[in-house]
Amino acid sequence: MLSVIIPTLNAGEQLKTLLDGLARARAMLPFEVIVSDGGSIDQTYFVANQGDAIFLEAVRGRGRQLVAGAEAAAGDWLLFLHADTCLDASWVTVVINFMAEQGNNDRAGYFRLALDDERRSARLIEQVVAWRSRFLGLPYGDQGLLVSREMYERLGGYKHVPLMEDVDIVRRIGRRRLVALDSTAITSAAKYRRDGYLIRPLCNLLILGLYRAGVPTRFLYGIYR
Repeated sequence: MLSVIIPTLNAGEQLKTLLDGLARARAMLPFEVIVSDGGSIDQTYFVANQGDAIFLEAVRGRGRQLVAGAEAAAGDWLLFLHADTCLDASWVTVVINFMAEQGNNDRAGYFRLALDDERRSARLIEQVVAWRSRFLGLPYGDQGLLVSREMYERLGGYKHVPLMEDVDIVRRIGRRRLVALDSTAITSAAKYRRDGYLIRPLCNLLILGLYRAGVPTRFLYGIYR
């Protein structure tokens, strides 16, 4: 069985769109959805309940929430998604095929990134992300992560960190064991629209560089926000 794990914090509006999209695939694939919440004060609980998801109260912090969700999951395959990400209609077929392919219990999959913005700048960001994912082996959390429970546990799972938990785990997986899935994750461009299509990528690059240099993630969180 597949377990879909979604960390949330005041993400009710985005979560509804994601859950509605996932629900349309239930006829093809049995799966559970776990919403691992970090203390939302909006309608996240009610949206999760109406969307037939398991609502889990977790300690705030995306890394901790992902860990809690994985621990509560019943599936032998885990799909981690951000609440502001939606999958295109092909996702369920692609995931079924990936899980069925021999040897993929020792590989992990991620989706192509698309931003919900029509500007040319968004297309450029998508191209850079595709290059970074393929050649550097650094897909980020907004691209999702599909991994067998066996592999997840062998890796030691996500770490209890507030930021860069996605980079940490894909570095442990390694570029050669990461597979680009032939399906798209459409994610919010809100941070790019807010900060600008130049400043936000530079900020992300700065955070990655500082992280690789050993700066603790608790200091990086302020820059990210």
